Amino acid sequence: MPHAALAVDIGGTKVEAALIDAAGVVLEGTRHRRPTGREATRVQLTAAIRDAAAAAVAAGAGVEILGAGAGSAGPVDTTAGTTSPLNLPNGAGLDVVGILHDVVPGVPARLALDGACLMMAEHWLGAARGVRNALAMVVSTGVGGGLLLDGRVVSGGTGNAGHIGQIRLREPGDDVLDGTLEALAAGPPTVAWARSHGWAGSTGEDLAASYAEGDPVAVAAVHRSASAVGEGIASTAALLDLEVAVIAGGFVNVAPDYFDLVRESVRRHAPLPHAATVRVLPSPLDGQAPLLGAAYLVHGAAAVGGAA
Repeated sequence: MPHAALAVDIGGTKVEAALIDAAGVVLEGTRHRRPTGREATRVQLTAAIRDAAAAAVAAGAGVEILGAGAGSAGPVDTTAGTTSPLNLPNGAGLDVVGILHDVVPGVPARLALDGACLMMAEHWLGAARGVRNALAMVVSTGVGGGLLLDGRVVSGGTGNAGHIGQIRLREPGDDVLDGTLEALAAGPPTVAWARSHGWAGSTGEDLAASYAEGDPVAVAAVHRSASAVGEGIASTAALLDLEVAVIAGGFVNVAPDYFDLVRESVRRHAPLPHAATVRVLPSPLDGQAPLLGAAYLVHGAAAVGGAA
């Protein structure tokens, strides 16, 4: 009988779930998603997680589930197994581990910050293989991150280590999150900034098209995002002596030179010589990194003697 982990990724716009084997292969037909969003109620969020996970399990008839792993936008409480995503305001204190136990009773279930899952995936199968000190980031609806230090993914006391999107780069405004890396670089606030400066589009896809056409506001908006990402990486590299920074997420595709812009920003903002040498790389995992990291919560734990 084949064995697999139930992997779940809980984000600001969707929940995804899949069955993934110990080699990091997503079993065919088991990847399912359900919508979330800022307006989703608690009942809807719970149903989205449960339904996506149950659909993945049902699609894997004959597969033995070794355990369930979930990565979520944070903050999380890994001791309690709950999440309170900033971009899902009705999900505060959501019992993710309890929901997974309802879907796959009798097997271990673990929760981690989505950024930590991203880092696990990149260290396991991606651009940070063989590296001892790295940062993994996602730039999408929000900005998340995970840290690898001395060859170990760092989770912290509550599971919230790696919240690079919430480091502050500018003075706060009316909202406590104003001036954070996420507020400066993520897709929706970048689109909002462009619109506030007279740009007529409404989506990240519109912004990409305007950037390709050379629209000056779109160009300024994309440069602002990439510059903030580079600034955050440079500061983190100065603090932690990083070798690699891996970036994933849909918004990095807004411009073909986005990574070049980030690299230039790292060099410009690096406060110490070693911070300027960090390699900025795209994720090679084709959008699967969050799910792969969630699966590693099961497979990685099994490799060292059992899931927590």
